[in-house]
Amino acid sequence: MQTFSKTLKEPHNQRELHTKQKEIMNVENTKAQMRKGVLEYCILSILNGQDKYASEILSTLKDAKMLVVEGTIYPLLTRLKNAGLLNYRWEESTSGPPRKYYTLTETGKLFLKELDTTWDELRKATNLVTQNK
Repeated sequence: MQTFSKTLKEPHNQRELHTKQKEIMNVENTKAQMRKGVLEYCILSILNGQDKYASEILSTLKDAKMLVVEGTIYPLLTRLKNAGLLNYRWEESTSGPPRKYYTLTETGKLFLKELDTTWDELRKATNLVTQNK
């Protein structure tokens, strides 16, 4: 019985190795998953102390180089609202239709505090691991 490692062809040069690695692991997918993992935390942080409507949240994320599209943020805002972390209110706009402004609930503020602590611990642990190369 052949082992898995023996069934793979060994790359002959650096270019082949890089191509083989890209086939095995798509770095763009990994980067997207990392961003997705912190998106909820970022949205709650954006709303901490200041109500915003979805376009403002998107703009803040894009300014921070968080690549997010509208199709991602609206379901997430709905999920956060349904979880009791956000509320919203409608407000008239002078430049178009009424806007839905999101705000943190008291539960959302407590949840954000917990995420702040977790983020600090995770950041410190990650820095320790990645800086000890």
